[in-house]
Amino acid sequence: MSDTVFVLNGPNLNLLGTREPDIYGHDTLDDIAGALEDRARELGLAIDMRQSNHEGHLVDWLHEAQAYDARAIILNAGAFTHTSIAVHDAIKAIRTPVIEVHLSNPHTREEFRHTSFVGRAAKGSIAGFGALSYMLALEAAARF
Repeated sequence: MSDTVFVLNGPNLNLLGTREPDIYGHDTLDDIAGALEDRARELGLAIDMRQSNHEGHLVDWLHEAQAYDARAIILNAGAFTHTSIAVHDAIKAIRTPVIEVHLSNPHTREEFRHTSFVGRAAKGSIAGFGALSYMLALEAAARF
């Protein structure tokens, strides 16, 4: 097993910091990446942080993480969380543990956000703590 944790981010997360900051906070994805890299170094880990607005990229990266023998995958699939059977099936198809992450708590939001196809396949889920959700997921990944 490698000491790399893949951190995969789905649609619209490239807009963090400016997109609905009352829901998602003011941290950008680069801010989150920097904090994760610092903590990962302290834990003896490395981060491979990626973002795409395209579902197929997330599926390919899930497969790649397994081929790389990554320690874990932290996945914020964004809206694909609630719609993507392809992402669900990709998680089920790999051995690498996946931790679902959300900045907001989907269960306190619109009804359509209450269903998580990612959560049905992931090892665990962390949501509602803003950017700290990613850090909590990294701490969990370090213990795998």
